[in-house]
Amino acid sequence: MSGLHQLKPSKNSKKNRKRVGRGNGSGTGTFSGRGSKGQKQRGSVPFLFEGGQLPLIKRLPHMRGFTNIFRVENTPVNLSILEEFRAGSDVTIDKLVEAGVVRKKNARVKVLGDGELTKKLNVSAHAFSKSAIEKIEAAGGTATVVEMPAVAQAPKSQKTGSAK
Repeated sequence: MSGLHQLKPSKNSKKNRKRVGRGNGSGTGTFSGRGSKGQKQRGSVPFLFEGGQLPLIKRLPHMRGFTNIFRVENTPVNLSILEEFRAGSDVTIDKLVEAGVVRKKNARVKVLGDGELTKKLNVSAHAFSKSAIEKIEAAGGTATVVEMPAVAQAPKSQKTGSAK
């Protein structure tokens, strides 16, 4: 049985570091692999340094991500929270706001299937997960999808200028 004092690295796994600047006979003499003259030879150059001009990372603002203008923000409500309502009651967005489950009255509400539902509830929301619909209907309730009210857009003004 071998002990820790007998451990050795495998053959050819240990390699000596390259010693530069030890004369021309070593193969890495004279400039020591750094080339001749300049900042790269004499000192250290910061990573991505471009000689003082504006760096590429600052020149391209679109590289920093973007905001999706079509994103739809949903307020998640789990079935475990709906368990607090009375059996047979209608759970609407207004009642969720009154109970303090949802903060804003005009928020999109999505019911998720996390938790168990033992009561018959008639739930109205903007969206449901598949597992939430299955659990609500298994308890004898109904899941009704409510449409968001359309945002009224102002009509685009037409330029009525006379050519002079």
